[in-house]
Amino acid sequence: MKPTTPMRIRVSRFLTMRKMRRIFLIGVLSGVMVTAAVTFAFAIPANSDHWRWEIWKRGGAAWTFDKKGHLSWRWTVEPISDTQPKEPVIVPSSQINFRTEQL
Repeated sequence: MKPTTPMRIRVSRFLTMRKMRRIFLIGVLSGVMVTAAVTFAFAIPANSDHWRWEIWKRGGAAWTFDKKGHLSWRWTVEPISDTQPKEPVIVPSSQINFRTEQL
């Protein structure tokens, strides 16, 4: 059995560190590629004019031209407020009489 020299230990550590660095960089590159694919698949089509035309067909927005003739997009429906209405809604009582029994 040959004794291990300090040089062999250093070379072994260097190769191990290089292998770990490569695995890390491959993982980072894979993560970037997956993120780009998800962005391309979901975010970009959501911003396309196809969906704007669908909203326009249903009456929620309009295509408008400004004074210079540029085409732009404008919402025609006011957003629903998160606050409650100022006046409470009154619900009419039912006409059915319920009998209550005492025990």
